[in-house]
Parts: sequence; C-alpha cells; structure tokens
Amino acid sequence: MGFWITWALIPVVVEIVPAFFSSIWLIARNWHTSVLDIPAKLPVISLIIPVYNSETTLFECIQSVNDSTYPAELVQIILADNQSTDNSFAAYERAQNEFPNLNLRLIHTEQGKAKALNSAIYSSIGTYIINIDSDGVLEKNALMNMVLRFENDSELSALTGTILPQKQLIKASKKRILKLLQRNEYFEYAQAFLSGRVIEARNNQLFTMSGAFSAFRKNDLLQTFLYNTGTIGEDTDMTFQIRDRLKNKVAICSDAIFYIEPIDSLNDLYIQRQRWQTGELEVVNQNNSDLKLKSFFKNFLVRRMMLDHTFLFPKLIWLAASIVLLFLGYSWIVLLLSYVLIYFLYLIVSLLNYLCVLLLLRGFTEEKAFFRASWWVVFTLPIYNFICSWFRLIGTLNSMTKKSSWNAINFSQEIQKIWLLVWKDIKLIKSKWR
Repeated sequence: MGFWITWALIPVVVEIVPAFFSSIWLIARNWHTSVLDIPAKLPVISLIIPVYNSETTLFECIQSVNDSTYPAELVQIILADNQSTDNSFAAYERAQNEFPNLNLRLIHTEQGKAKALNSAIYSSIGTYIINIDSDGVLEKNALMNMVLRFENDSELSALTGTILPQKQLIKASKKRILKLLQRNEYFEYAQAFLSGRVIEARNNQLFTMSGAFSAFRKNDLLQTFLYNTGTIGEDTDMTFQIRDRLKNKVAICSDAIFYIEPIDSLNDLYIQRQRWQTGELEVVNQNNSDLKLKSFFKNFLVRRMMLDHTFLFPKLIWLAASIVLLFLGYSWIVLLLSYVLIYFLYLIVSLLNYLCVLLLLRGFTEEKAFFRASWWVVFTLPIYNFICSWFRLIGTLNSMTKKSSWNAINFSQEIQKIWLLVWKDIKLIKSKWR
C-alpha cells in the first residue's frame, strides 16, 4: 500500500497542485480582455516561410497571408526553398499571379530548416521577423495581433504564436480511431499553448517557442548565433539563446493563431514525439551549466526536466510493477483502484486546463464552439497523454544510442522489429530444450 500511496503523490505534488494554482492565476489574469494601442504607423515585417516539398500546401499558406488584416504593402514574404524535389515552385508561381499585391520572393538554400531560416534572415528588411511553416495557415488577425504585442511592450524580444490543428480537417476524417486521435491532439495543443505556455511566460520561463509560428525583433535576433544547424530542436535552441544568453523576454501571443494539419496516423505521432524529445535533450545538454538538483527551486529548467524526463520513469516502473504484483498474488482490486485514482487526478488537470482554454478562446467564436463541443475529450486525454509519455520515453532511450534525425523509425516498424526479436528468442529457447 505504501508503494501505491508514494506513487500517487508524484502527480499530486508535481502536476495536480501546481496546475490548480496556475489555473486560478490564469483565470484571474485573463478575466478581463486587455486592449492594445494601435500605433500611428505600422512597421514593415518580414515573413519567412521555409519550403521543402510543399507543393500541396504552400499556396493555401500564402493565401492566408494575403487574406490577413495586416496591410499587404508592409509584408515582405521570403520563401526559403531548401532543396525541394517536388513542384513547390508551381505553387509559388500561382501565388504570384493570383496575389500581385504581395511582396513575394523565393530563394534557394541548403537543405535543412535551420539553414533555410538563417539564409532568409539575412535577406529580411522588416522591423520584426516572423516564421511560419509552409503546411499551415494563419488566422486572419494573427499577424496584426502579434505585431501589436511587440509595439505595446518594448521589452519583448520574441513571441510564439498559438498552434492549433485545423478543425475542418479533423471533421473531415472518416476513420473513427484517427478522428479520436486528432481530437485529442487538438485538445493537447490548445491546452499546451493557451494554458501551459501562457503560464510559463508569466515569469519569462517559456521553455520553447513553436517552430511553426514564432516572431522576433530583428535587432535582437541578429544578436544571437541564429538557428543552430546542429540540432533538430532549433526552435528550442533559439528560445534558450534569447532567454538565457541575451537575458531578454520571450512570451506567447495567445490570440495569434496558426493552424496546422492534424496528425494523420499513430506512426506520425510516434516519430514527432520522439523528435521533440530528442531535440529538447540535445538543446538542454548544450545549455546545462546550472542544471543541478540543488537548483530545483531557483532554476525552472531543473523542475521542467524533472517533470518531462525523470518522472517518466515512475510511470514505467508503476506499470511494470502492476503486472509483476498480479503474478505475486497482490489484490487486483487495489491495483484497479490505484489506476482509477491516478486517472481521476489527471482528469482534474484536464478539466482545469479545459476551463482556461475556453476563457482564452472567447475572441474566436468558431474555435471556442468546436472546443466546447469536444468536452468529452477531457475523459480520453489522460490516456492519450499517457501514450505520448511512452513515446517520449522511447525517444529518450533512442537518443542515447541513435543519431538524431527528422525521419526516425515509425511505430509499426518498431513493433515489427520487437516481434521479430521475440520470435527469434522463442526459437532459440525451443532449440535449447530439444
């Protein structure tokens, strides 16, 4: 019994209690909407779009810029094509013909997102530099809201936008399991940005800006080493550079939304979470000067790493111990009740975050309606998060033995390798018995 009580205290102490107080702060802070001043003269901005095999999505991405409320004559758009092998150029030509008012240009760079971004930065002319991925679309007020945040806070050096999967594509999914996966992903993104990152940013403790949609004061960006080409976590590395090396302010613009394509399979989710985990570990390893346990209370990075990495292992131990204890005659009723208790605790966290997200989405009628109608995902999200935590744990283990890559082995391939290994061991055991 002591084992289960001790294990249950981990999520209570490190997740439930902090989430409760943080949610109260978030609700109180955002109960009233703040109005930002619009400057007499809006600045020129440079919008960088890294392009790699984006033939099917690039035009819609550029179209969302054209439909933006930010004046087209004040937007410089740089498409940084890093060795595409498809016909992405055709999408660029089509955009040139259909949106003649856009200041649109294409440059060719070395392969790699970080290299593409760095090349485009040197060609930018805007006061602010904004990066968006080529496989998503901007909410019409996103650019304006982000620029106004900069203009109203002179201490801001960088901002991340809010990332949400496109609800239309989720609704169009015909496979029930895939639609369930995508709705959980939507909830996860909404809570991660509109709750988690907003809370992180209150004390300049934002861990990472989204690589899909982030913005910078050009003068501050040029004081960094630019994007790190030696890691797959270049967005996290840039966050560390601005926040820790330059000691500047990094925040989130919660009302600047960028819509991405939802995950299209469990395999993609598996690869994505391993890539995120590997990139995070690479960046932290390069910036670990004060990451010691004694700094737990004064360094938020230590607490973040403990939560994101160290506490993944008790989940592994807990699940493995459950199976072992069943074979040792341990009461299955107690085991079942412990699972129910832990599930209930995480359900509370999901519910608190759900309420916070509804508050921050009040200015987006359609998004709020979709999110509210998906209330039932609160009950499946703890299970989804548990699965993702396993994927992250596997990413941690794989990062110890494999070179980081954007294209890792997917879930189906991993399962196939495991079964082949198990079958090989079974045949070996059989041969020993004969």
